[in-house]
Amino acid sequence: MNADILTSVLVGLAILVGCLGIILPVLPGSILIAIGVLVWAIVIGGPMAWIIFAVVAVFVAGGMSASLVLTGRKLKEMAVPNRSVLLAGVLGIIGFFVIPVVGLPIGFIAGLYLAEHTRLHDAKEAWASSWGSLKAIGIGTAIEFVLALLAAITFGIGNLIHFLG
Repeated sequence: MNADILTSVLVGLAILVGCLGIILPVLPGSILIAIGVLVWAIVIGGPMAWIIFAVVAVFVAGGMSASLVLTGRKLKEMAVPNRSVLLAGVLGIIGFFVIPVVGLPIGFIAGLYLAEHTRLHDAKEAWASSWGSLKAIGIGTAIEFVLALLAAITFGIGNLIHFLG
């Protein structure tokens, strides 16, 4: 098996893990995708590989930016402080280890609700704020995931061009 094939397979796996890392944020998914395709472009070489990397980098940067900007803007509109999201993240990570895989979203939701309940002192308002925050985070994640899939498709097209062209 030559280096081109091995690199393409390993980078394809890295892209798969990266896409999963966007949905279950244990790994920095978009960054993993970009680094994987950068390695692929270095190994494959040539203008086509670098064009593919540039397109992938644009998709990845767009996805990360859209996710951060849209989520941040919505959370700011709702006056949800960063510490609530930080506490949710910490409890999500703890939940991941207590209840593997499903503990991450359970811990995140519980942490967000607890932080908002502590801040607002009203269960109904805390749930409304938490639900709005979860929707904002979900929309940002969905946009980042769609752009990561476009990056994966671009990588696939690059492989088709390289191996069949």
